[in-house]
Amino acid sequence: MYVLRILAVLLVISVGLGFLAYVLTGQRHYLTLAFRALKYGLIFALILFALLFLERAFVIPL
Repeated sequence: MYVLRILAVLLVISVGLGFLAYVLTGQRHYLTLAFRALKYGLIFALILFALLFLERAFVIPL
């Protein structure tokens, strides 16, 4: 779980730096990279949450 938290923090930092680089330079390439990282990070998080939900849903009580 700690690894996922570190990855989440790194994702937020990378998106923030990409947006900051876009603001400072005006090159759209940095904004595209930031949104791409955000999109794939959100997709990964949704898949992870779905797997955690399914794990809880299919646990058979004894």
